[in-house]
Amino acid sequence: MTSQSTHHGANCPTNYMGTLILLRHGQSLWNREKRFTGWTDIELSKKGVMEAQRAAQILKDKRVTFDLCFTSVLCRAHGTAGIVLKAMNLTSVPVRRSWRLNERHYGALQGMTWWEASSQFGPKQVLIWQRHFSAVPPLISSQDPRFPGLDPLYSDLDSQDLPLAESIKCTQHRLIPYWQEEIAPALQEGKRVLLVAHNNSIRSLLQFLLHLDEAGIKKVTVKTGEPLVCKFDARGNLVSYSYMWWKPKLKDCTQKLLNYCLP
Repeated sequence: MTSQSTHHGANCPTNYMGTLILLRHGQSLWNREKRFTGWTDIELSKKGVMEAQRAAQILKDKRVTFDLCFTSVLCRAHGTAGIVLKAMNLTSVPVRRSWRLNERHYGALQGMTWWEASSQFGPKQVLIWQRHFSAVPPLISSQDPRFPGLDPLYSDLDSQDLPLAESIKCTQHRLIPYWQEEIAPALQEGKRVLLVAHNNSIRSLLQFLLHLDEAGIKKVTVKTGEPLVCKFDARGNLVSYSYMWWKPKLKDCTQKLLNYCLP
C-alpha cells in the first residue's frame, strides 16, 4: 500500500480501535456520459461492475474483512457494496443504508452533461459549483421531478429535510450527524467498517475529519472503485488516508491491451 497523503484532524477524546475503508461506487451509466447525477438513481455501467469486483479483489488480497457496511440508498452505491461483499464471501455482514450518505444534490444541473451545463451557465461558473465548498448550484422547485420529496424512496422523510440543491457544505451538514450517531460509535466498538458512498459525500466526510480549508477540499478527489484506508490515532484523530494499490496479473494487462487494440 502506497500512502496517498497524510493530514492531522482535530482532537477527539474517543479511542478508535476499528478499521474504516472508504469506497466510492463503481462507474455509473451517467458517470460514463459525464452527467451530473446527484440523487438520480442510476445503475452501474459494465465498467462500474468490474470496478466493484476489482475492489473486492484488492480487499481480499490484503486479507481485509468487515463487521458492518454503511452505504447510501442509491443503487450505484448499495449495488457496489453488494458486489463487493458477495465477492468477498461476506454476504452475512449487515448493510445499513441511509439517504444521509447520498451524493450531493446538483439541483438544476442534475441530468445535464458538463458541456450542456457549461453552455447554459458558462464553464467557469460550473467549475465553481463543482469545486467550491460552499457554492450551491441553481435550485429546482418542489414541483420539479428531480425533487426527492416526489420520490417514493424518501416518502418516510419530512420533505423540508430534502434538498432542492446542495453545496459540498450542505452535503456535509446532513452527513455528519449520521457519522456521529452511527458510524463513529461502530468504530469505537472496534468494528471493521466498509463505507460505500459517493465522490462528494466521501469528500465532505474527509474535509470534516481533517479540518481542511476550502483550498484543501478542492484538491481531494475520490476514484471510483478504489478502496481508501483511513487510519486514526489513539485519540480518534484521522491521521492518514491512502489507496490500496492492486497489481493486476500479466494476463489481465494483456487482455486489456487486446481490448484496446481490437475493434
